[in-house]
Amino acid sequence: MPADNGHSDNIAAAITEVSESLTNLVQDEIALAKAEVFEKLSSLGRGAAAVAAGAVFGIFAVIFFLLTLAWVLDGIFVSGAGDLWLGFLIVFVVLLLMTGGAFMFAWRKLRVGAPTPSMAIDEARKIREVVSSSGPRGGLDA
Repeated sequence: MPADNGHSDNIAAAITEVSESLTNLVQDEIALAKAEVFEKLSSLGRGAAAVAAGAVFGIFAVIFFLLTLAWVLDGIFVSGAGDLWLGFLIVFVVLLLMTGGAFMFAWRKLRVGAPTPSMAIDEARKIREVVSSSGPRGGLDA
């Protein structure tokens, strides 16, 4: 009977070890999924902020374009006008460049797609394939 008791202890120890390893594996997969989703959400947040900045710059660019146009028309039709419209034109071009830059940055950040943990899902599929292909004894042959 002592031999059976020793064999039983080995099986219990193996089951405990497998259970602990599986628990650690699941916890690691959950941590990976959280990190992956956080990274994608962070990128989407930065992209959304860049869209907002680009929209503000774009609104100001339109305002300065209209002001520039008004001063150009004033310079053309009214004699003695100064060259103030060149300053408005320069500000308009700078705002237009900032708008384009903000939207390009936003486009790069928003390309990441939906915040799904694809790496964690792939790892879970691999783990499931390994566990299901190992058979009913699952590599516990001792």
